[in-house]
Amino acid sequence: MQPAAWPRSSPTTTPPASCRPCGRSRKQLGALLRTGSLADAATAKEELNILVQAAGRPETNKLYRTVCRWWNEIEVLIVTGATTGKVEANDTGIKHINRTARGYHNAGNYKSVILMRSAARTAA
Repeated sequence: MQPAAWPRSSPTTTPPASCRPCGRSRKQLGALLRTGSLADAATAKEELNILVQAAGRPETNKLYRTVCRWWNEIEVLIVTGATTGKVEANDTGIKHINRTARGYHNAGNYKSVILMRSAARTAA
């Protein structure tokens, strides 16, 4: 006797009704972060609050609390569009260079490896 197969999801299946507010909350957060003005962001935040209340789940409540806690920073992101992505990428690049250059006893060789790596990254 064959064991019962797990129901597989397909593109035509929809999630149960209890999951829909959670998914909408997630999509609304993305819409909030993509807004171009503070007025649109405030409207999107209010819509997120309505969806979170409708979901009534601890996960969505935590999400909304986090948005409220970071609201000043989110406003700065919306107004300036500035992120720390470039800084984080540079830090990661430096860490990778340090890992590959371990074992060099000659400071000049170590420095030349760092310069060659950074030149190759900027030329590519």
